Amino acid sequence: MLSDTKIRAAKARAKPYKISDSQQLYLYVTAAGGKLWRMNYQFDEKQRTMSFGSYPMVSLAEARQLRDKAKRELFDGNDPGIVKKVEAAERRKKNQLTFEILARAWHETNKSRWAEVHTYDVIHSLERDVFPAMGKLPIDCIDAPTILKVLRKVEERGSIETAKRLRQRVSAAFVYGIAEGLTDRDPAALIGKALKPMPPKRKQPALLELSALQKILTDVDASGAEPITRLALRLLSLTAVRPGELRGAEWSEFEELEGPDPLWRIPASRMKGSIQRKIESGDHLVPLSSHAVDVLKALRPISGLGPLAFPSMRHSHRPMSENAIGYLLNRVGYHGRHVPHGWRAAFSTFMNEWTNVNGRDGDREVIDLMLAHIQSNKVEGAYNRAAYMPRRRALAQIWGDLLMAGVAKPSTLIDLPRRLR
Repeated sequence: MLSDTKIRAAKARAKPYKISDSQQLYLYVTAAGGKLWRMNYQFDEKQRTMSFGSYPMVSLAEARQLRDKAKRELFDGNDPGIVKKVEAAERRKKNQLTFEILARAWHETNKSRWAEVHTYDVIHSLERDVFPAMGKLPIDCIDAPTILKVLRKVEERGSIETAKRLRQRVSAAFVYGIAEGLTDRDPAALIGKALKPMPPKRKQPALLELSALQKILTDVDASGAEPITRLALRLLSLTAVRPGELRGAEWSEFEELEGPDPLWRIPASRMKGSIQRKIESGDHLVPLSSHAVDVLKALRPISGLGPLAFPSMRHSHRPMSENAIGYLLNRVGYHGRHVPHGWRAAFSTFMNEWTNVNGRDGDREVIDLMLAHIQSNKVEGAYNRAAYMPRRRALAQIWGDLLMAGVAKPSTLIDLPRRLR
């Protein structure tokens, strides 16, 4: 049998030669002095040879382990040489399967279940924060510390919630890989507790007095922003929908803009909440005031040729940036005072106060319906999604009349001077 001393002592000769160990394992010494591990075996009544690498990269003990593994395959009725080739091919395949390939496959599989805006947000967040750092790494080379390092950089810029969402998306991609038999682990599963905790939630900053809200609109009109962004903020103020619902609006969702009962039908799939809640609540119906219709008519010449009402200025097939309206408000002096979501608080506060004096019984519940708030009674909630429409339409018009008093018509926003880039 061989020993390390014998192996080191083996010198090159004029011709290659073998030094046997045991059970068909031997060291093949080349004429140049190379030392290669090989094993002879029989399979299907044919003499075959397989190699295990070179010494000292593969030690004597390791060569014997590889021999024993091959013997086991023979005992099980397999050709160890073929098994070795298959395992090598699988390793190459795994090394070629990078995280970006896996994540894009997961995204492609699931995007039919998501709203268009969410579909874009998911892949955009991965392209921005994850793929540059670990997109090209084979999935089996990615461990928890690698992922945590990526998420720490997101946390460092103050985006705590984004880091948590990214962890969920990375984890979901690995779970998809497990289900497809591409990997057997999810290194992102257990790092959630290592991330920074969310800061205490604060109320969204919102101005609530009518005069202050009107000044926001006039300040935005004079801001020099792109018309599409100004019109987006105008429609947001009139409808009090969630900013994400506005960003993803498609022209096909607007009905009867030339008729007596114009309507914005926001699909349930684009609404906030769980899948179950979306099923129970159905589409959100937004009656449009004459002022909201005027906004859409002013907008039509700008974006009406595409599916999206508010597309990105750079990519017409993508929704406008989730930060576009917020940046506009910040630029005109409302940072920390009023945010895009603040229009919902403004509408709710002002209209509830108005209905206390001028309204009817039940107006508070109608206002909740207009804001797509969850109904306590599921059956009533499913019914009410289309109920009280005349009163909802009347309140939407009252809100528009009050808010737009003294504010420029939407059509004038198209020709206002724009800020130099």
